[in-house]
Amino acid sequence: MQDFIFSLNVTMPIFLLMVIGWFLKQRGMLTEEFVSVANKFNFKVTLPFMLFRDISSVNIREVFDLQYVVFCALVSTICFWVIWGAARLFVKDRSIRGAFVQASFRSSAAVMGLAFIDNIYGSSVMGPLMIIGAVPLYNIYSVIVLTYEGGDQNQQNASGKLKQTVVNILKNPIIIAIVLGLGVSFAGITFPVVINKTVNSVAQMATPLALVTMGAGFEGRKALAKIRPTLWASAVKLVLQPLVFIPVAAMMGFTGEKIIAILIMLAAPTTPSCYIMAKNMNNDGTLTASVVVATTLLAAFTLTGWIYLLKVIQLI
Repeated sequence: MQDFIFSLNVTMPIFLLMVIGWFLKQRGMLTEEFVSVANKFNFKVTLPFMLFRDISSVNIREVFDLQYVVFCALVSTICFWVIWGAARLFVKDRSIRGAFVQASFRSSAAVMGLAFIDNIYGSSVMGPLMIIGAVPLYNIYSVIVLTYEGGDQNQQNASGKLKQTVVNILKNPIIIAIVLGLGVSFAGITFPVVINKTVNSVAQMATPLALVTMGAGFEGRKALAKIRPTLWASAVKLVLQPLVFIPVAAMMGFTGEKIIAILIMLAAPTTPSCYIMAKNMNNDGTLTASVVVATTLLAAFTLTGWIYLLKVIQLI
């Protein structure tokens, strides 16, 4: 019961922020123009600031574990390509395919992951290492699938798509922020207090603004029309990925904070930044928002179950 309450305390505030955004939109306080501008502001400013802060503030040299980082990177890679391959076979509607793939494999590792680990262990050391292994690939792979499957890409040839993909990766503000954060961490650069406080202030806006904006942009009737892909994406995200890879992590000897961080990478709700990126890259924002809402609600139950299982078999 305590684990269930803990999971609710993490997931329900996220869901309620989305409800607030939806309610304010229905009341006319938030407009379509606000949602559009806020999505761009989140994508280009607040989320990059948050990731830069989280990575640059960790002494990577002291805690770096190559085997662990490579494991997180390989698992993220396998999940992405398998899900995309399956989607090309079974998701016939190309207009939702990119959004489906991104929402199925991409966890809220940075937004919710560190909060989960902090609540269990008091501080997070392995969390940032998991972020280093997974989050850059999350963004690179998301750019790839959203570029190839989304919007106006149908008329491009293969070389045109490849060029556009490379351009989108190189100018992606989230990827740039991660690279800069790693550079600052490895170089041991310390900023003045005024800079740190400014970065932190902008970073703190990322999650609440993203959630309120997503709630405001949520289209309930359209989402109900896409309930089947929403449920399939949620099942892949919350159940199938951890079912396959948590046993592999256990066999490799990962326990405690390491396996909790891997669990978050595999089974945490779909990150709100999926919605922001999907909207900014001309993909299906309605399906993405629907999956984020569904996984956020269901994760209170599924994550509790996974944590309980790990405790029973004495891995945490």
